[in-house]
Amino acid sequence: MPYRLPPLKSLRLFEAAGRHLSFKQAAEELAVTPSAVSHGIKVLEDWLGVPLFDRTQRTLVLTDAGRAYLPQVQDALDLLVAASDAVQRQQHGDGAALSISVAPSFGARWLAHHLPDFQARHPGIAVTLDSTQRPIAFPRDGIDLAIRMGRGDWPELDATCLAVEELVPVCSPALARTIQTADDLRGRALLQVSSVAEDWAAWAALAGIGEDALDLETGPRFDNIGMALDAAAEGMGLAIGRRPLIDGDLAAGRLVAVLGPPRPARTAYWLLAAPGTMARPALSTFRTWICGALGAQFGTQIDAAATQEPV
Repeated sequence: MPYRLPPLKSLRLFEAAGRHLSFKQAAEELAVTPSAVSHGIKVLEDWLGVPLFDRTQRTLVLTDAGRAYLPQVQDALDLLVAASDAVQRQQHGDGAALSISVAPSFGARWLAHHLPDFQARHPGIAVTLDSTQRPIAFPRDGIDLAIRMGRGDWPELDATCLAVEELVPVCSPALARTIQTADDLRGRALLQVSSVAEDWAAWAALAGIGEDALDLETGPRFDNIGMALDAAAEGMGLAIGRRPLIDGDLAAGRLVAVLGPPRPARTAYWLLAAPGTMARPALSTFRTWICGALGAQFGTQIDAAATQEPV
């Protein structure tokens, strides 16, 4: 007897909308329009004969039927993903493909520069990078590993601490020659990043420098750290650099660290995976490689098995 299946595309749309409780966020995640999400869910509701969302309120709310249906749909999608992955591994060998979601700043300023080394060492593993900034739902998103900045609060995941961030002011070589003490920061443009607006104050506290020595009211502001670092390299002012993101710029001489040494931050970069999946050869191979690369860069080997350590 043939299966009586609902529209599979509509199931995926419903799962994303139910998880986010937002047609807009579901659309952004799935690279479609909000109207396409709304239409797809209406198709599913018509097929089921029951409403899944209450659209009468200002916010999107699941109906009783929707709340009951959502976890079952998620379990079914997880089974489909796991079965498909198993077939691919059996056909092509485990680790033929590795999909990694990476924070954009870490991906652009560290991983992209070091990935050729991994590929040279492991040419049989084809890596795909995804730099979209969104929460990862293992395994239904098709992502094997995620690299995120945080404080280790992922108790439901396999989390490996890769590198604790370090803060240090950086600037162009010409400007660095004029910076000898914290007093030399007076009158200088202190470049700030809106997403980490506390960096200058955090560094000052760690370095034992009073915030009154810093003029944080007039400095240019940027919406991402990459732009601030590029502006600093061009001589616009000083930015707070975060190791390991700035290590390539320091090695190339584009940026110079001043008023060191670097101060350990409260955040770190973490490698995340669904529980039980790190035993797959491709995932464990990548973890061993990236821990070794970051450990060697910092001058200390980071234990690849040290998971969920406090930052």
